[in-house]
Amino acid sequence: MRYRHRVLGMLFLLSIVTYVDRVCISVAGPRMQQDLGISPERWGWVVGVFALAYAAFEIPTGSMGDRTGPRRVLTRIVVWWSAFTSLTGAVSNYVVLLIVRFLFGAGEAGAYPNSSATISRWFPAVERARASGVVWMASRVGGAISPFLVIPIQQQFGWRASFFVFGILGVIWSIVWYIWFRDNPSEKAAVTQAELAEIGPSASAGGAHHGLPWGQALRSANLWWIMLMYHTYCWGSFFYLSWLHTFLVKGRGFDDKEIQSLSWLPFAFGGTANLLGGFASDFLCKRFGLRWGRRSCGFIGLAVSAVFITATIFTTNKVASVVFLAIGYAGSDFMLPVAWAVCLDVGRKYAGAVTGAMNTAGQIGSFLTSVTFGYLVAAFGNNYNAPLVPMAVMTAISALLWFKIDPTIQLIPEEEKPGQRHLKAA
Repeated sequence: MRYRHRVLGMLFLLSIVTYVDRVCISVAGPRMQQDLGISPERWGWVVGVFALAYAAFEIPTGSMGDRTGPRRVLTRIVVWWSAFTSLTGAVSNYVVLLIVRFLFGAGEAGAYPNSSATISRWFPAVERARASGVVWMASRVGGAISPFLVIPIQQQFGWRASFFVFGILGVIWSIVWYIWFRDNPSEKAAVTQAELAEIGPSASAGGAHHGLPWGQALRSANLWWIMLMYHTYCWGSFFYLSWLHTFLVKGRGFDDKEIQSLSWLPFAFGGTANLLGGFASDFLCKRFGLRWGRRSCGFIGLAVSAVFITATIFTTNKVASVVFLAIGYAGSDFMLPVAWAVCLDVGRKYAGAVTGAMNTAGQIGSFLTSVTFGYLVAAFGNNYNAPLVPMAVMTAISALLWFKIDPTIQLIPEEEKPGQRHLKAA
């Protein structure tokens, strides 16, 4: 086994823990709303304020990873969010809940940009989409297993206990990561010279870290198209992390048993699609060049997602609703590792900052869709189908924006790296 695959294994575990902690509040949502007396409009702010804080701190924390390395930054991130996961279980009212969730989002910001910075340092260009796919597949594993973990704890000990338990997982991961991981492959004695050659120049960067020249980067239309694409994508995708379980309970009449039986499907479909999307994009890049290897997967995935989110509106059948939503999530997740790989393609040594910029734009979309969802439910007479309309429209727009994105254009041009010439578009 290549040593970089062990690093990927740690990122895989991190992604599972991240999404168990995130989805925990979605699964606990109906009970929390009842216990704390929170209306749909106010609940939208609970799930949205996390995304707002997450967006605000993505770029600073992603840039910090470029400068100081993901070893220290990821350790700080995971310890922080683990503490606020546990504190979520101790809240006594709506205002305190908002404050805790805001601080949760602020602390977790930068987790995936720093994971991408790790991939950029430890993996050759031709493996980065599939590595990103593995990381994002793990997030969906976390989402899929959450109901099986959270609901039994809630039934036995109440919703607060689930947050106390899951806060511990991140602390364990962060201790192992800090002791074992190193920012660059060349700093690990166990990495062979043959593997260093496979990884390429990024493997022997000698611990040098870089700050993105933002003035130059922001003049790139490519960066703005990437950010807009991800913003519109998040209008649909964040629903699965924030409103899915409330939608199934209040919009489709699911009980706890049905939630456990069926709500894992979207995350299982999404996890599989993440893996397939990463491998498909890397294969197509070798076959047709970088530009269309990335664009084709991005457009197809999001187009499928928009169609099946729309289909969900027109059925009241419980099983059909979950299956349509699952295919919708699979479509957008087929695109997901490609989006993060594109940031590595155009950002290179500035991967943390560029992915942070993209995810900032995305989380603004997550915030807006979370808050809008609750108000639309109330405005249309407790109708949980109404918010799916803007979700589908924005996902379709995101699909079309892929035709404006060119992964062959670096934000900050640099000398071409050996071994990357075959990835150039025709």
